[in-house]
Amino acid sequence: MSAPQTSRFQLVRGQVLHFLADPGEQDDADSYQYFRDGALWIVDGHIADLGPWVGVQARVAPEDLAAAEVFNYGDRLILPGLVDTHCHYPQSGIIASFGRQLLDWLNDYTFPAEAAFGDPAVGAATAEYFIERMLAHGTTTASVFSTVHPESVDAFMAAAKKRDLRMLTGKVMMDRNAPANLMDTVADAERDSLALIERWHGKGRLRYSITPRFAPTSSPEQLALAGELYKSKPDLHVQSHLAENPAEIAWVGQLFPHCRDYLDVYQHYGLLGPRTIYGHCIHLAPVEIEEMARYGAAAAFCPTSNLFLGSGFFNHPAAADAGIRVGLATDVGGGTSFSLIRTLGEAYKVSQLHQRPLAPLRAWFLATLGGAQALYLDEFIGNFAKGKEADFVVLDPRATPELAFRLKGSERLAEKLFALMILGDERCVVATHVMGKPAFQQ
Repeated sequence: MSAPQTSRFQLVRGQVLHFLADPGEQDDADSYQYFRDGALWIVDGHIADLGPWVGVQARVAPEDLAAAEVFNYGDRLILPGLVDTHCHYPQSGIIASFGRQLLDWLNDYTFPAEAAFGDPAVGAATAEYFIERMLAHGTTTASVFSTVHPESVDAFMAAAKKRDLRMLTGKVMMDRNAPANLMDTVADAERDSLALIERWHGKGRLRYSITPRFAPTSSPEQLALAGELYKSKPDLHVQSHLAENPAEIAWVGQLFPHCRDYLDVYQHYGLLGPRTIYGHCIHLAPVEIEEMARYGAAAAFCPTSNLFLGSGFFNHPAAADAGIRVGLATDVGGGTSFSLIRTLGEAYKVSQLHQRPLAPLRAWFLATLGGAQALYLDEFIGNFAKGKEADFVVLDPRATPELAFRLKGSERLAEKLFALMILGDERCVVATHVMGKPAFQQ
């Protein structure tokens, strides 16, 4: 490093990989750029140039180069920051609790854990821990559930803003079929959400997500309010759950007999469209798949959670074929790790059960640009296109003896990426940068 960290400029050297589109199952050569000896030139936290090291360095004005922080990562792999499209920060402390089915999990673990978040100190401590662990695992953006308590949103947003992160969260809406100490009302949800939107939405790199937990825990009136809030500003987001578990789906049918299916509940109340993302989406009927694609709704692929809770196997190939935006997700704490690298390995196994294995280039697209597209944030993040925000992760593909032995003598990109997603984990994360600046370093 050749200058103080207050510099406007960063020059970063390493093996640079980013995606321009979905590589599909055939590794479309036009869908990505890979520079074996590459560089990023970053000005005021944004990508100003990228390409081969020699060319990028030559294009920088000498006086700017002299003032730059220089990060030489050698043969390490530099990717855009990883994007987690569905997770629950208040559940950080219940990862690895003995698994049951979804509805048991909620009652036995989730609701008791979330009850503590009326205390701002609990929210603040958990938000700090959660964000630190995300950065240590290479994740720079996430769509995050808070709890029903507005204090939980304040805690998360404050921790994210302090680090200048591009993050989304929202207060959970839940006015029925939940413990009394975790329920709000329609009026509470409206008052709290409006205040939180005013306080946090668009502040720095933060966005607000309208967050009904899932259809069974919101009354029709509360879902209607959520739809009205979604439409009240042109860049608000929506996050919830959809078709995770057969018992859940049957329950939704009993509660909303006037709706065609689970997805139609959200459509009926105005919660389907751009910037809406639904976790799981495992047990969708063909018409629901068609409608999600038609309305521009996205699906969050949560393989570790779905396997852990025995919920089923998300059909990523079918969703991609239909044109649904899909992002990868840890679903902490039903999910079993903060690591999107580990999550990719489980996504591959799930794809094998559909007899269309997840190709390595497509997998890393899902964890980067695909996630940004699913969250409708790809104008800001997801790749290294000029002008985008310079969030990135530095990975060592030979970080462990197993990886080093496996890749001995191998230089093919796809082989390296595949070994990394099957054998890799957070030990491979050398550094995570936010807006060009180091936010985590081993």
